[in-house]
Amino acid sequence: MKRTILIADDEKHIREGLSLALNDEDYNCLLAEDGEKAWQMVNDNDVDLVISDLRMPKLNGNELLKKIVSSYPNIPVVVLTGHGTVESAVEAMQNGAVDFITKPVNLNHLFLLIRRSLKQRDTEEINVKLTAELNEIKQESKYGKIIGKSKLIKNLMDKVAVVAPSKSSVLITGESGVGKELVADALHELSDRKGKPFIKVNCSALTETLLESELFGHEKGSFTGAISQKKGRFELADGGTIFLDEIGEINLTTQVKLLRVLQERSFERVGGQSTLKVDVRIIAATNRNLMEEIEKGTFREDLYYRLKVVSLDVPPLRERKEDINLLAIEFLHKFNKENNKNIEGFSPKAKKLLNKYNWPGNIRELKNNIEGAVVVCQKTVIDVEDLSIENTDQSQDNMISVPYGITMEEAEKIIIEENLMMNNGNKSKAASVLGIGRKTLSRKMETWGK
Repeated sequence: MKRTILIADDEKHIREGLSLALNDEDYNCLLAEDGEKAWQMVNDNDVDLVISDLRMPKLNGNELLKKIVSSYPNIPVVVLTGHGTVESAVEAMQNGAVDFITKPVNLNHLFLLIRRSLKQRDTEEINVKLTAELNEIKQESKYGKIIGKSKLIKNLMDKVAVVAPSKSSVLITGESGVGKELVADALHELSDRKGKPFIKVNCSALTETLLESELFGHEKGSFTGAISQKKGRFELADGGTIFLDEIGEINLTTQVKLLRVLQERSFERVGGQSTLKVDVRIIAATNRNLMEEIEKGTFREDLYYRLKVVSLDVPPLRERKEDINLLAIEFLHKFNKENNKNIEGFSPKAKKLLNKYNWPGNIRELKNNIEGAVVVCQKTVIDVEDLSIENTDQSQDNMISVPYGITMEEAEKIIIEENLMMNNGNKSKAASVLGIGRKTLSRKMETWGK
């Protein structure tokens, strides 16, 4: 779809000359000889960009600019000015113009300015649409903290919704940083135990002696330093849910006691004689292969099967790349708020890098990277230099990545959009690379509303 540019200038030869030049660059042009007519055209047409002189009858350029910025803030305005009115042009930029250009017009400079302005507008619109898509996904989700539209994450959340109301133990598996704790949160929030205690234990952060005391509590004097009775996490979780993160880290002695809790729902505090009964749902998580640990003799097979009544595997981020942009914009909003910033989104090149990178640290690494980018970014959008991603495979800079599981139509759209970006929006060059006619390319883009 051709872009429409409105040229507002009271000098006929300037507006008609610019129109001819822009028509050759494949833009549609609307012409207005004064500010009032220009304002009417903006209201009556789908205008992508405005080129406006400052000195015009009926409504001058600055007044026109103020009206456009107020009512149509997504339409970029480029100001035309003579050499004697540069100060006025600077004032216009302070009022919202994207840039100014002096007469006589340098066409190459103007074309570059137009491409840059339209690209910036497209970036802003894409980021706005991404935010809207994110909000829609959150509203439709039963648990809005897990973000994603990929088939893998949808299938996982469908299974979570089915499993959550049961009392069965659940084993959550997946690499470090994929969001296993959030899945545990969802299981609790979607269960009948919502509102009851949800106790979390990081098993890898506690020593062998301390872990047993943390889980089951202890009596006063049961060991050096036990100066008073202490309730354990299982006791505190009575009626609710306990989440045992990194379950593969616990020792065999504690595993025996944990197995008893699973079988009999009872235990004794360390150093205690009284048997305590609890009603607790157990959710465990691990990034280890527990079958391998069983073979090595470091994890009990009977405990494994008691924990794995239901198994949920959380996919790594590299297998759900279509979720990266949504997660990135979610983290951007979060860290904008925390750092009192107003960054609008990501440049096309930044998004390409985010999607190309394999994220060995998964969502945790992505989150930390976006936080750092928000802190250092000095512009309205995050660019490549703001991201702390080591581009170790620069040979693939000109390669296009297509996510697994999408349709042919979706794949075609990605390939066309990436080619356009690589060719700086030049449709003729992109069509040539793709081996299709320019009209075919334009027709396909029209079906997407581009």
